[in-house]
This record gives sequence, C-alpha cells and structure tokens, in this order.
Amino acid sequence: MNKLFKSDQWTSRPLVEVATLQRGYDLPVQDRNAGPFPIFAANGPVGFHDTAKCEGPGVVTGRSGTIGKVQFVEGNYWPLNTSLYVTDFHGNHPKWVYYMLQSFGLEKYAQGAGVPTLNRNLVHHEPVLVPPLEEQRRIAAILDQAETLRTQRRTALALLDSLTQSLFLDMFGDPVANPKGFIKQPLSVVAEITTGSTPGRGADGYYGGNIPWVKTTEVTGGEIHDTEEKLTEAGLKAIRGKLHPINSIVVAMYGQGQTRGRCALLCIEASCNQACGVIRPSEEFVPRFMFAQLLLAYERLRALGRGGNQENLNLQLLGSFEVLVPPEVLQQTFATRIASIEALKATHRRALAALDALFASLQQRAFAGQL
Repeated sequence: MNKLFKSDQWTSRPLVEVATLQRGYDLPVQDRNAGPFPIFAANGPVGFHDTAKCEGPGVVTGRSGTIGKVQFVEGNYWPLNTSLYVTDFHGNHPKWVYYMLQSFGLEKYAQGAGVPTLNRNLVHHEPVLVPPLEEQRRIAAILDQAETLRTQRRTALALLDSLTQSLFLDMFGDPVANPKGFIKQPLSVVAEITTGSTPGRGADGYYGGNIPWVKTTEVTGGEIHDTEEKLTEAGLKAIRGKLHPINSIVVAMYGQGQTRGRCALLCIEASCNQACGVIRPSEEFVPRFMFAQLLLAYERLRALGRGGNQENLNLQLLGSFEVLVPPEVLQQTFATRIASIEALKATHRRALAALDALFASLQQRAFAGQL
C-alpha cells in the first residue's frame, strides 16, 4: 500500500453514499435522432441521439437483461431505462467509481430467471471501502494504464481479423457476387453435417470426465483448444455421441443475441451440445479456407434462421447454404498465408491473457487497500 495512505484513512460507507444509482430513461427507437450523444443500454452503447439526458463524465451499468457490465462515459449521454447510471458521485473520483463498480460483483444481486434484473435498493446499502480522493486518483491512473495495454492488444487482434477477411476477398472475391466465377455448391454436397447432443444433467457420472464438450457460448469465431465442461465415457455413450475430428467447423445453430450463425474451428477432438452443428469438409476443401468463408458469411447464416419466438438453424437449412469451391491450390495458398496471421494472433492472445490476469490482480489489490 502507498505510504501516503494508511488503512485507517479508508472509510466504510454504504454504496448509496458513494455512488447513487438511478434508473435510466425511455427513448423509443422511433424517437431517436442522429446526433453526437451516445445512448447506453444494459450491455453498452446502442446508438446516438441529438439530445443528452445526463452530463458526463458518467458511469452506467445494466438494470435489466445484462447485469454486471459497467461503462464509463467521458461526455454527455443518454442512459436508457434498461440501465442504471450514477446520478451522484458524492465527491468521489468518477473513474475510481467506475473501477470500483466493475469489481463490486453487481451480477450477484440479479433477480429473475427469465430476464435478470438489478434492483438498486439491493446494492445501495452494501458497504464500500472508500480511500481519500488523492488515493482514488492514483488507483484510477494505475488501472487506466493497465486497461490501455489491454485495449491495444484487443485492437491488434481486431486488425488481424480484418486482415484475414481482406485476404479472403482479395483472393476469392465476394462469395455472394462471386466475381471470379468459382463453382458454388451447397454445404450438404461438399461436407458432412451433423449435430451434437446433451447428456441429462440429473444423471450421475456423465460430466467431469476428460472428453471435451463444446457449448454454443464457446463458439465465438476463433479456434477451440479446450472446453469449459468435459464428458465421461458414460456421458458420451448416453447421447450416442461421437468425437468430431480436428479441423471440423462448429456452427451455433441457435441461441440468443448474436450467437446464432457464429463459427469456430476445432483444434482438438471434441463432442458438441445439441445447439451446435458440426461441418466436416470433404477432401476437396482445405478446412481453414472453409472456416474463413463461413466466418465471412456470419450475417447470411443468421438470416437463414427459422422459427417462432427464436429463429434457429437446422441441418437442412445449413446444408442448403452455398459455398465457393475454388481450386485446391488456391485454398492451400490462402491457408498458408493465414497460418502466419494466426501465429501473430496467438501471440497477442497470450499477451492479452497475461494482461487480463494482471488487471484482475491490480483491481483486487486496489480495492483491498494493498496497491
């Protein structure tokens, strides 16, 4: 801990006296006009408006739907009614309040099974350790530096992702317009397509083994090297499942939000849950080329969804999706170039993981008075 600030200078106060939260304001989509002021919903910025409701700097978090995500706003803004915003900082440093609420664990106070909701009255009386203002500034400055490094790594990864797309378009053109005149075939013709399954949660002995099992939450547009949950041999047998080989492509067949239509490349043998489709390209396809093509087709795959309350994909719809079939030598050239990009991305991911761990450690120490 900084010698200038002893622990006895920190005071415990209820959150309501540190950062008072208030529900945001209605602003229907049809009433929004183009302007410079960001609009914040529960999960972050969702557009702009020509009028601001609150003066910045501000701190916004989710009230309904997404709970626990905290946003810092430099200038004036409009918080929607699905959010809570800090209406009074009580003289505390706004950026310190932002980091404090990040570490607060607001998601623990969510209520409701269907649409989780955060009742501010549940958290307003929770105690918060508050350092002197100068210490708040110091903590915020240190965490800002760590966050800047994380942002730089994320930006580098995003640029490398865009480089992959640019390389694809340069070599093969837009898959929809197909300006180079490559053969097009439905996926069902050029690949084996299957789905996964989920063992019963109430049964004993199905989970906790060593067989990787992919869920849609892990299908995020990258490579899968490990899974959160693993099945036992009994669990795999119970669903009559099979291990999908390395270089299979997993597609999220359904899911809320932006999940449906996302893809991932298996870099391990794994089983998948029932919400995943698995594409095993035929020998005329280089897997990384197929994967890149499906990543580029995310919006079109989403648009294939059918259903009532939740639009889903199915094997027939996925099988009908047409893909380019260029000469294998071109596919292999593309895959070789992509390998160099993937190596750079792996380096950035490792660095980002280390920075994430550092940030978490700094944040924990900061709010325990040990930084």
